[in-house]
Amino acid sequence: MRDFEVVTVSGEEETKIQYEYMKKAREIVAKKEAELGRNLTYCVHTFGCQMNARDSEKLVGILEQVGYVEGEDEHSDFVIYNTCTVRENANNKVYGRLGYLSNYKKKNPVMKIALCGCMMQENVVVEKIKKSYRCVDLIFGTHNIYKFAELLCRTLESDSMIIDIWKDTDKIVEDLPIKRKFSFKSGVNIMFGCNNFCSYCIVPYVRGRERSREPKDIIREIEGLVADGVCEIMLLGQNVNSYGKNLENPISFAELLCAVNEIEGLKRIRFMTSHPKDLSDDLIAAIRDCDKVCHHMHLPLQSGSSRVLQVMNRHYDKEHYLKLVDKLRAEIPDIAITTDIIVGFPGETEEDFEETMDVVSRVRYDSAFTFIYSKRTGTPAASMEEQIPEDVVKERFDRLLKLVQEISSDKAMQLEGRIMPVLVEEMNEQDASLVTGRLDNNSVVHFPGTQDLIGTICQVKLKECKGFYYLGEIVES
Repeated sequence: MRDFEVVTVSGEEETKIQYEYMKKAREIVAKKEAELGRNLTYCVHTFGCQMNARDSEKLVGILEQVGYVEGEDEHSDFVIYNTCTVRENANNKVYGRLGYLSNYKKKNPVMKIALCGCMMQENVVVEKIKKSYRCVDLIFGTHNIYKFAELLCRTLESDSMIIDIWKDTDKIVEDLPIKRKFSFKSGVNIMFGCNNFCSYCIVPYVRGRERSREPKDIIREIEGLVADGVCEIMLLGQNVNSYGKNLENPISFAELLCAVNEIEGLKRIRFMTSHPKDLSDDLIAAIRDCDKVCHHMHLPLQSGSSRVLQVMNRHYDKEHYLKLVDKLRAEIPDIAITTDIIVGFPGETEEDFEETMDVVSRVRYDSAFTFIYSKRTGTPAASMEEQIPEDVVKERFDRLLKLVQEISSDKAMQLEGRIMPVLVEEMNEQDASLVTGRLDNNSVVHFPGTQDLIGTICQVKLKECKGFYYLGEIVES
């Protein structure tokens, strides 16, 4: 693994360098296609969060720029797994898939396999792949994704495994190709990395320190997306609330939201994820006052116990969190609040768990992502004593899930019969006569419609609540 990358060229110069590598890769791909008498195909499989999904769009953009066409599945000529390592089962999924890929590769001599993303930033993972999965051709991490064109060239010209992992970087490279998954909505990175070092979390170690993009570059990207038909954007960062602190001319996330809100043609603004310790009154006011910002706040709790929160290194306690919720509801009465909760953190007592249940009962979340604690090697929590027995964790998890689902269902029922705007996202997978979209609060709605509605915002009557989604019908304006 390389140490911190020494910046020798500017971001603009790096962009030019990568386009030169794309040109070279395009020539290699064209020559190989001429030999085979067919197109070369790619498959990019994403594990993990919205940040990973956005990274995959960058990888796809470069692959298509050099001449690859999208394949139907992992029987493709260039397969990339963009990995996540937040939980152990994410790692195990990747290892399982690599077993299948090795068999595919034996039947396709031109096949290349690449691994990237957070999981690759762990030394133990890379060593395991080097030893047990020799079918892999390329391994790179989170910090040098902008060099993918260069790494792609090296891979196409080599029969050896190429490993290029950096410990960190301070460079942000703009204007490289991106192929969006959706024509009407897009994620937009506003920052990279994390400075929080929660004791259970591997992210700061694999994503590096916080680096914010310049606001002018963010605005320019969003303006380009809107011109290309995007009506909804999601501002992405590990902790968007701390955006802008490390810029030469600091700017707050609230100020950025207000600036993005002024972009003509944009309809909806979402963001993820917010850390409670950095949720300011200015940000709450910006959400209230900016008409394009969705009234949805994902505010991870993790635990309702102040004692556990301190051990988690979360920098807030139960009382502070509840005060934030009270402020949000006072200023934005219709706001939907969702959260993340970890069950079974080392040393969690029954009393600690009951504190979490108490917060859930008092906040009444619209939905919650509940997780069983996953030990991540290299984090402080992994070496803590008092790891909770599996049967105790499972029993607590089931109790929490039951409460969350009861409250979520009750909250959803309150909107039944209302007429609300829905952004149509896709044809329904189970019923071809229906389309599927999302409310401002991120809830899913299914209703009769046709393909031409995708990417539009319709007024829909929520006729029936099904607990976690709605059945509706368009109301003519």
